[in-house]
Amino acid sequence: MAKIKPSKGAPYARILGVGGYRPTRVVPNEVILETIDSSDEWIRSRSGIETRHWANDEETVAAMSIEASGKAIADAGISAEQIGGVIVSTVSHFKQTPAVATEIADKLGTAKAAAFDISAGCAGFGYGLTLAKGMIVEGSAEYVLVIGVERLSDLTDLEDRATAFLFGDGAGAVVVGPAQEPGIGPTVWGSEGDKSETIKQTVPWTDYRSGEVAKFPAITQEGQAVFRWAVFEMAKVAKEALDAAGISAEDLDVFIPHQANERIIDSMVKTLKLPESVTVARDVRTTGNTSAASIPLAMERLLATGEAKSGDTALVIGFGAGLVYAATVVTLP
Repeated sequence: MAKIKPSKGAPYARILGVGGYRPTRVVPNEVILETIDSSDEWIRSRSGIETRHWANDEETVAAMSIEASGKAIADAGISAEQIGGVIVSTVSHFKQTPAVATEIADKLGTAKAAAFDISAGCAGFGYGLTLAKGMIVEGSAEYVLVIGVERLSDLTDLEDRATAFLFGDGAGAVVVGPAQEPGIGPTVWGSEGDKSETIKQTVPWTDYRSGEVAKFPAITQEGQAVFRWAVFEMAKVAKEALDAAGISAEDLDVFIPHQANERIIDSMVKTLKLPESVTVARDVRTTGNTSAASIPLAMERLLATGEAKSGDTALVIGFGAGLVYAATVVTLP
């Protein structure tokens, strides 16, 4: 019997560079209030959101991804030709096939990198990060680009009072590469499909195509159910990720949760008993909920503003439609 030669990759992996792109149009709450019966104070008190970015026709999923990726590649100090894999997490690329990752890989100038899309909602960045780590340690790629990108304005029902104010557009990207010490901890991830109806697309594409419904599909959610799940269950998952990495809350420098809602973030900080010394990402205030893009965008902003620095230890956790989740501890680039 022939023996298969074992793979030989790097001993560990870490994030080497990060980049982000926010569309040029900034949308304040006043614009949202044109189509729903609410108030600026209500939106801020319920979500913490003051503004969000919405993409124009030129700011496509691919275009935003390419902008963010170029910054991440430059930040990592490598060339696009060295990228061996491109992983894109998105729910708002409206072509079933081919994957938008293939277009991005080509336009960035990679050397025929492996490229694929994943659909894991707001946990998608964590899923992609875990896959990239595996590729590098296994040896199938030396550098992997992980992108979270959304144009959720295309999937927003502006007459839905529960969700119209939540969503924004943007792209965040990181380069993951080889390391001599662990830079990405064990991932605690999973799904609770029995709760999948709490965040979902209103109707299947086939219902819209057939004319059974006249309104374009949008994202809807059961706000209170999602809030309770995120606050209580995801705090447990975050604690599991800390334990898996062998550190405590006191060892953290930064906490970067999915930017879904500032009330959820505040509740998780309280439940995890994070020290005041821990910097907490609050990008949701001016970017809104950008699903898969929210964690890398928040990471990029913290580093750009100096609120976090290279080498800091950060806990990242994403959670959303599915219901899916992923949490890990990383060293910031």
